[in-house]
Amino acid sequence: MTEIPEQALRLLDGAEFATMATVGVDGQPQLSVVWVAREGNDVPISTVQGRQKHRNLVANPRITLLIYPRANPYEYVEIRGIASMTELGGRELIDVLNLKYTGGERYTMDDDTENVRVVVRVTPSRVVYQG
Repeated sequence: MTEIPEQALRLLDGAEFATMATVGVDGQPQLSVVWVAREGNDVPISTVQGRQKHRNLVANPRITLLIYPRANPYEYVEIRGIASMTELGGRELIDVLNLKYTGGERYTMDDDTENVRVVVRVTPSRVVYQG
């Protein structure tokens, strides 16, 4: 495990968006803009079971995140690692992220669907910070 530098933690703790890269079954990179949280040195992300990024991670758990502040895109943290996934806590995580990013207490976009929320937990193996 690689530690995330102290100066990069505010990027994860703030409401900055992350670009998440996964690898498709054909080897092509796939990018998604996601909300992120931080639990210690791990970075949890919420997705829906069956979406492209979920399918990619089932086939190949390698993942890269890039987070930079909107006000200064020349500062960034890149986090590479292996993702683990679980349905446990999926609903709770999306509500926590919704509060962080929108101020709303409950994420309601899934309320009228059969979507199953998944927690994607990124454990860093390599971290690059540019400040």
